[in-house]
Amino acid sequence: MKHVLGATDDPIITANATGCSEICFSPYPYGSFKTPWIHSLFENAASVISGVESAHKSFLKKKKLSKKQENIKFLAVGGDGATYDIGFQWLSGAIERGHDFTYLCFDNEGYMNTGYQRSGSTPMGFATHTSPDGSTVHGKIQHRKNLTRILAAHDIPYAAQASPSHFLDLQAKAKKAFETKGPSFINAFSPCPTNWKHKAEDGIEVAKLAVESGFWPLYEVENGKWKMNFRPTQVDEKFEQFCAIQKRTKHLLEPENAVIYNELKRKIKADLEFLEKMEKAFS
Repeated sequence: MKHVLGATDDPIITANATGCSEICFSPYPYGSFKTPWIHSLFENAASVISGVESAHKSFLKKKKLSKKQENIKFLAVGGDGATYDIGFQWLSGAIERGHDFTYLCFDNEGYMNTGYQRSGSTPMGFATHTSPDGSTVHGKIQHRKNLTRILAAHDIPYAAQASPSHFLDLQAKAKKAFETKGPSFINAFSPCPTNWKHKAEDGIEVAKLAVESGFWPLYEVENGKWKMNFRPTQVDEKFEQFCAIQKRTKHLLEPENAVIYNELKRKIKADLEFLEKMEKAFS
């Protein structure tokens, strides 16, 4: 959040969906933000910021704003539960209407705020409290939703995936998103030591392994042009390390889960091939 907020010198108004970020940043009656901040429901951060952005346009037309207030940036924030699932139609609608805002998704691959239930972002085979590693089913049985590609398919001016492990890339993408006229989207990988069951001090390493294994590819789609920002070279090795460092994925390395593990590796390589093809076709 610091890297994103620091990517512009213009004033920012933030709508923050209910979730882990809202709880961490705003324990009532205090708040971590030095800029205007609105706590919305789980599902409607995109709609709230749409209303604020529309009001700003109205005030501009009526010449009711100071020079500094003319260049306000609008940011909506939500976790994967609030973005992939509960709030997807609200986000899709705000994008279709063309509101000038940036949406930042903290993707920690589950409903962490309510006890770690599976979400549309939870990958196949990963264990959650509602899709556990049991005797007959070993984690979630479906592949995760690819939200960044879904939103890029809305033909928005800018969509990107980022990671805190590559913070200069994250900052550069946030700057582009804020400077984009119209809706923009950043999907940021967000390790959760509480429910992923890794050491808190290993959070950045977990995020780094996700990128280096191709599990969380770094790329951007700018005005229809696809660009990979990092090309993994040790996919199998790094993915094994990624799974080994977290309790939610350790079971995937057991011999009885080889089918699931190999399917995940196949999916990673297929996604990387897709990005290579899109970059070549639309560069």
